[in-house]
Amino acid sequence: MQASKEDRSLGELFAELSRETSTLVRQEVALARTELSAKASEVGKDVGFLAVGGAIAYAGLLAIIAAIIILLGDVIDNMWLSALIVGLVIAGIGYFLVQKGLNDLKQVDLKPTETIQSLKEDKEWVQEQTK
Repeated sequence: MQASKEDRSLGELFAELSRETSTLVRQEVALARTELSAKASEVGKDVGFLAVGGAIAYAGLLAIIAAIIILLGDVIDNMWLSALIVGLVIAGIGYFLVQKGLNDLKQVDLKPTETIQSLKEDKEWVQEQTK
Protein backbone atom coordinates (compact mmCIF):
# COMPACT_ATOMS: atom_id res chain seq x y z
CA MET A 1 0.00 0.00 0.00
CA GLN A 2 1.42 3.40 -1.00
CA ALA A 3 1.59 6.14 1.59
CA SER A 4 -0.43 9.28 0.98
CA LYS A 5 1.40 12.43 -0.12
CA GLU A 6 1.23 13.87 3.40
CA ASP A 7 2.65 10.70 5.01
CA ARG A 8 5.74 10.35 2.77
CA SER A 9 9.17 11.13 4.15
CA LEU A 10 11.29 14.02 3.00
CA GLY A 11 13.64 11.54 1.28
CA GLU A 12 10.75 10.03 -0.71
CA LEU A 13 9.55 13.46 -1.73
CA PHE A 14 13.02 14.49 -2.92
CA ALA A 15 13.43 11.18 -4.78
CA GLU A 16 10.12 11.80 -6.58
CA LEU A 17 11.12 15.39 -7.33
CA SER A 18 14.44 14.15 -8.71
CA ARG A 19 12.70 11.59 -10.96
CA GLU A 20 10.19 14.14 -12.21
CA THR A 21 12.90 16.74 -12.78
CA SER A 22 15.06 14.34 -14.79
CA THR A 23 12.03 13.35 -16.89
CA LEU A 24 11.28 17.02 -17.40
CA VAL A 25 14.84 17.76 -18.48
CA ARG A 26 14.78 14.86 -20.99
CA GLN A 27 11.50 16.16 -22.41
CA GLU A 28 12.90 19.69 -22.67
CA VAL A 29 15.98 18.42 -24.51
CA ALA A 30 13.74 16.54 -26.94
CA LEU A 31 11.64 19.68 -27.47
CA ALA A 32 14.77 21.78 -28.08
CA ARG A 33 16.05 19.20 -30.57
CA THR A 34 12.76 19.23 -32.46
CA GLU A 35 12.51 23.01 -32.48
CA LEU A 36 16.12 23.52 -33.61
CA SER A 37 15.65 20.92 -36.33
CA ALA A 38 12.64 22.82 -37.69
CA LYS A 39 14.58 26.10 -37.63
CA ALA A 40 17.56 24.47 -39.38
CA SER A 41 15.21 23.27 -42.09
CA GLU A 42 13.94 26.83 -42.59
CA VAL A 43 17.50 28.18 -42.77
CA GLY A 44 18.33 25.46 -45.31
CA LYS A 45 15.53 26.72 -47.54
CA ASP A 46 16.90 30.27 -47.39
CA VAL A 47 20.41 29.05 -48.17
CA GLY A 48 18.85 27.28 -51.13
CA PHE A 49 17.57 30.66 -52.37
CA LEU A 50 21.12 31.98 -52.15
CA ALA A 51 22.53 29.03 -54.08
CA VAL A 52 19.83 29.07 -56.74
CA GLY A 53 20.13 32.84 -57.11
CA GLY A 54 23.88 32.55 -57.59
CA ALA A 55 23.52 29.67 -60.05
CA ILE A 56 20.87 31.50 -62.08
CA ALA A 57 22.97 34.64 -62.18
CA TYR A 58 25.98 32.61 -63.31
CA ALA A 59 24.00 30.60 -65.87
CA GLY A 60 22.48 33.79 -67.20
CA LEU A 61 25.90 35.32 -67.44
CA LEU A 62 27.23 32.36 -69.43
CA ALA A 63 24.18 31.50 -71.57
CA ILE A 64 22.86 34.89 -72.59
CA ILE A 65 25.77 37.29 -72.43
CA ALA A 66 27.37 36.35 -75.73
CA ALA A 67 24.17 36.61 -77.77
CA ILE A 68 23.05 39.88 -76.20
CA ILE A 69 26.49 41.46 -76.48
CA ILE A 70 26.65 40.61 -80.17
CA LEU A 71 23.09 41.84 -80.79
CA LEU A 72 23.58 45.06 -78.82
CA GLY A 73 27.03 45.54 -80.32
CA ASP A 74 25.49 45.45 -83.79
CA VAL A 75 22.85 48.00 -82.78
CA ILE A 76 25.17 50.53 -81.12
CA ASP A 77 28.23 49.54 -83.17
CA ASN A 78 30.36 49.33 -80.03
CA MET A 79 31.14 45.86 -78.63
CA TRP A 80 32.83 46.89 -75.35
CA LEU A 81 29.96 49.18 -74.39
CA SER A 82 27.55 46.42 -75.28
CA ALA A 83 29.44 44.00 -73.01
CA LEU A 84 29.40 46.51 -70.16
CA ILE A 85 25.65 47.13 -70.39
CA VAL A 86 24.76 43.44 -70.53
CA GLY A 87 27.14 42.60 -67.68
CA LEU A 88 25.58 45.24 -65.44
CA VAL A 89 22.04 44.00 -66.10
CA ILE A 90 22.91 40.36 -65.34
CA ALA A 91 24.89 41.33 -62.25
CA GLY A 92 21.87 43.35 -61.05
CA ILE A 93 19.59 40.32 -61.34
CA GLY A 94 22.07 38.19 -59.41
CA TYR A 95 22.40 40.87 -56.74
CA PHE A 96 18.61 40.98 -56.30
CA LEU A 97 18.41 37.20 -55.76
CA VAL A 98 21.33 37.15 -53.33
CA GLN A 99 19.80 40.05 -51.35
CA LYS A 100 16.48 38.18 -51.15
CA GLY A 101 18.21 35.14 -49.69
CA LEU A 102 20.19 37.24 -47.20
CA ASN A 103 17.10 39.18 -46.09
CA ASP A 104 15.17 35.95 -45.55
CA LEU A 105 18.07 34.54 -43.49
CA LYS A 106 18.18 37.66 -41.32
CA GLN A 107 14.49 37.24 -40.46
CA VAL A 108 14.90 33.71 -39.10
CA ASP A 109 14.90 33.63 -35.30
CA LEU A 110 17.20 30.77 -34.28
CA LYS A 111 16.33 30.98 -30.58
CA PRO A 112 14.29 27.97 -29.42
CA THR A 113 11.55 30.22 -28.01
CA GLU A 114 9.13 27.40 -27.16
CA THR A 115 11.85 25.59 -25.20
CA ILE A 116 12.82 28.77 -23.35
CA GLN A 117 9.20 29.42 -22.37
CA SER A 118 8.74 25.83 -21.31
CA LEU A 119 11.91 25.96 -19.19
CA LYS A 120 10.62 29.08 -17.44
CA GLU A 121 7.37 27.28 -16.67
CA ASP A 122 9.33 24.25 -15.44
CA LYS A 123 11.41 26.45 -13.15
CA GLU A 124 8.23 27.87 -11.63
CA TRP A 125 6.83 24.35 -11.21
CA VAL A 126 9.99 23.13 -9.45
CA GLN A 127 9.94 26.17 -7.16
CA GLU A 128 6.31 25.45 -6.25
CA GLN A 129 7.11 21.80 -5.57
CA THR A 130 9.94 22.65 -3.19
CA LYS A 131 7.86 25.04 -1.08
